[in-house]
Amino acid sequence: MNTPPSQPPGPPLPPDDDVHAWLVQREALRALHQNVLDEPVPESLLAAANMTARQQAQKALWMRWGGMAAGVLIAFGAGWLANGQWAMQRAGGRLAWAPQAGEFVHAASVAHAVYAPEKRHPVEVAAAEQQHLVQWLSRRLDKPLKVPDLSADGYTLVGGRLLPGEAGARAQFMFEDSAGQRVTLYIGSISGTAASARATESAFRFSTDGPVPSFYWVDQGFGYAIAGKLPRETLMNLAMLTYRQLP
Repeated sequence: MNTPPSQPPGPPLPPDDDVHAWLVQREALRALHQNVLDEPVPESLLAAANMTARQQAQKALWMRWGGMAAGVLIAFGAGWLANGQWAMQRAGGRLAWAPQAGEFVHAASVAHAVYAPEKRHPVEVAAAEQQHLVQWLSRRLDKPLKVPDLSADGYTLVGGRLLPGEAGARAQFMFEDSAGQRVTLYIGSISGTAASARATESAFRFSTDGPVPSFYWVDQGFGYAIAGKLPRETLMNLAMLTYRQLP
């Protein structure tokens, strides 16, 4: 004798009468609100939906363009760094970073902003006494100094002054072109053992930390910064011209 197959597990199905009652109830509810269901979508809701769609599309576009822009900036930064490294190697230096130079380059920028606008007293010792100026500052910094010749880029020496620094005395040489635009060379010892340990290495970097931009580098424990309200390329050319001439 064959036994009937067992039913699969699960909740029991509702009786046909209950299903019929639910269908009737659903149709009654639809009939109750039929006028609302047949109405067109309000213009305000359509406008809000369209605005949301446009905002989402614009956001996606900005994200896509933002990613492309970031890639361009990274590529530009890498190219600029490579250019600076090549220029330093051509000048006979080795590229190295000096994180401890942050205070130094900021002080160079501030010193330029303070003294460059001066009309009557921009320097302590004028260019007419250049030999005395160099000897005096060399003695105070305990390092032989040399005033670079920047005339190839149109700048002549105005003079210089002695300034205080975190690790001792610092020197500032000021130069000026025929239009009265001034640029300063700031020199001083960089504190910390990291700088003195790199006796043959130099750091070469652009900085906007301060009132005016500057290019600076570190060589044999001393920092050098060319600062001025000049385009980045002009400052770089002046920095390279200075770097090639300093001992």
